[in-house]
Formats: sequence, structure tokens, C-alpha cells
Amino acid sequence: MKVAVDKALCSGHARCNAVDEDLFPLDDLGYVEFDTAEIPAGQEGPARRGADACPERALSLLE
Repeated sequence: MKVAVDKALCSGHARCNAVDEDLFPLDDLGYVEFDTAEIPAGQEGPARRGADACPERALSLLE
């Protein structure tokens, strides 16, 4: 599983990071650091919760 970030939609609320700081690291401005990242095995639940927490729906899970 991968998670992708639509940088045009991300507003820096950091709600994903509040769910899991390791899966959703932030840059110095408070935005998710990556465009696409691999989700480690066993971390699918936190990845889904982080994506669901985004009020802008900027995060997409790719199976």
C-alpha cells in the first residue's frame, strides 16, 4: 500500500501527522514532506486513519 499527497489540496492542517508522526512527516512549513510513500506492513490502519483525518481530502491510499 502507498499513500499519495495532492499538494494542491494540502492546507497544512497536520491532522494526518497528529494520527501518526512517522507515517506523515511534516516539512518546516507544516505540510506533508512526500508526494508518494510506501506504507510499512502492519501500518495500514494508521495510514487509513491519517487519510480520513484530512479535511481537504488531500491524501489518497493506493492499494
